[in-house]
Amino acid sequence: MAGPGAYILFGKTGEEFAFDCLTGSIHGACDGNTVEFSWTGNDEMEPARGDGWAELQEDGSLEGEICLHNGDDVPFIARL
Repeated sequence: MAGPGAYILFGKTGEEFAFDCLTGSIHGACDGNTVEFSWTGNDEMEPARGDGWAELQEDGSLEGEICLHNGDDVPFIARL
C-alpha cells in the first residue's frame, strides 16, 4: 500500500502519478468514466514504463491499476 504522499493526477495541464518509489508521466485516452493509458517514468530511480487503466467510481473514488512492462501490476484506489 502506498503512503499518504501517493497520488494520481488527470488534468488539463498533464497527467502523472507517484506511488512510493514508482513515478511516471501518463499518456492516455478517456472514454466516459474510464481511461486507458501508457506511462514512462522511474522505478527506484531506474527508467521504467508500462500501461494501466483507471475508472471513476460512483462514490467519487478512482479505481485502477498501474502495470510495469516486464514487472508487477499495482492496483490502486484513490480517494480525495
